[in-house]
Amino acid sequence: MNLSSQHFYKQEVLQGTSQGCPLPPPSPQGPETSPPSTQMARQDKPKDQFHAVGIIFFILGLGTLLPWNFFITAIPYFQARLIVGNSSSMGQRGNSSGGNSSGTQPDPARDDFNFNNWLTLLSQLPLLLFTLLNSLLYQCIPDKVRVLGSMCGILLLFILTAVLVRVEMPPHSFFSITIGSVWFINSFCAVLQGSLFGQLGTLPQGYSTLFLSGQGMAGTFAASAMLLSMASGADAQTSALSYFITPCVGTLISIVCYLVLPRMAFFRHSMERSWQRDPCNELETKAGLLDPKEQSGDQSERPEEEPEGSEKPMLGMANGTLGTLEEISLESSGEGAFALHNGTATNSQYAGPGPERPSVFGVLRKIWLLALCIVMVFTVTLSVFPAITATVTSTSESRQWSEFFTPVCCFLLFNMMDWLGRSVTSYCLWPEKRLWLLPLLVGLRFLFVPLLMLCQAEPRTRLPVLFHQDAWFILFMLPFSLSNGYFVSLTMCLAPKQVLPQESELAGAIMTFFLALGLSCGAGLSFLLKALL
Repeated sequence: MNLSSQHFYKQEVLQGTSQGCPLPPPSPQGPETSPPSTQMARQDKPKDQFHAVGIIFFILGLGTLLPWNFFITAIPYFQARLIVGNSSSMGQRGNSSGGNSSGTQPDPARDDFNFNNWLTLLSQLPLLLFTLLNSLLYQCIPDKVRVLGSMCGILLLFILTAVLVRVEMPPHSFFSITIGSVWFINSFCAVLQGSLFGQLGTLPQGYSTLFLSGQGMAGTFAASAMLLSMASGADAQTSALSYFITPCVGTLISIVCYLVLPRMAFFRHSMERSWQRDPCNELETKAGLLDPKEQSGDQSERPEEEPEGSEKPMLGMANGTLGTLEEISLESSGEGAFALHNGTATNSQYAGPGPERPSVFGVLRKIWLLALCIVMVFTVTLSVFPAITATVTSTSESRQWSEFFTPVCCFLLFNMMDWLGRSVTSYCLWPEKRLWLLPLLVGLRFLFVPLLMLCQAEPRTRLPVLFHQDAWFILFMLPFSLSNGYFVSLTMCLAPKQVLPQESELAGAIMTFFLALGLSCGAGLSFLLKALL
């Protein structure tokens, strides 16, 4: 600010003070770029002590994918129960599986109900459906009710699945009950995941990475539980029962963690800031900032109000020049400009109409490339995993290795590498600055589809087997699973960076929808690929 403009500014301050409307004093470093409320919020922002909120969201991320992972990892158990013509209980055939103490490895050629494909499809369709309905649920049902209600529903259905281990019934009845449970438990998961992603939009990016890492760990947790139950040496019923009790305990821990979350000052602060940024709450928030006398309607210290229709024009000052706001250009009034309206001085940077709700299509235009990439990632993954990969058998002559081949090389290996890929995004977000490379890299994953189909997957009637050795299957699964975790986490982390802060929550919701769309596309495509075998 030059000397002449400072002199002019002082004159305006004196005139404004005599009229009862003092202007804000000049700053030696120029006018402030943020309102006082923002500065106070930054100073009073609490810290996440001991990373407690991050740990809780890691556990909640793990809890959201427990149903999916525990059901797909137990595919051998379900296939053993669904062999047509064999209605005996697990306990009766637990020791008759040719050395398989867990009784969870049926003949790979028997899949009378096409259970792999139906499990995948009916796990992902509810996610797509309830992601669409989540906007309605968001308006009608509070966050706490949605999250706790969903987790309680998941817990009850896990208990039902554990109880069915001890119940003898025909395969058709067992299939109907199991598929119904799969549909409802994944519906609850969809509501839970959408609600938690919405809350993550109010937190720093690192918490989204922790949440996604927790989701990646869910698969490793399920595969480890399966291996422990198989290695325990117990009979088939006891082994399966202990396996399905594990997610019940995990869901209970998730419920306790969510109940503790509102007690964290850091989380409360983030949610309050999000609530204040909501345009629907803006007037109420501003009312809370008014002077108590103004809130109570005390007009004793106010100047006499002008009659209706005699409203004064808005005056503005920018770079030492006073005039109406219409006469001040947008460039000059964007910084260091003050508006004078009916005797009240305000920074014109914050004057004007209140913020509007973010537009879905406006946000989608900014993140469409990332949305396309996440659809491609999950279309490739779910088209072959687990529908194709779970049917790949070992060519080894070792009975023990053949028994553990699918749990280790299909499920444990996939989930460990997937979790590793998700965790890498905590340190690297390449290609963040060259997003045009991302769809090319994601497109290369389509090569895994024919490679995995040409492994030792049974039964098959059309395609030949080109990769007989177990090592080929393991070699393909390593980059397949690692790239899945990395690209999923990368796209979900980059999406909020492409939009304005007030649009980040909507961007998260849009990405969740396209995530569900990719899962559903992959699940549907798995029927075609399995038929091509």
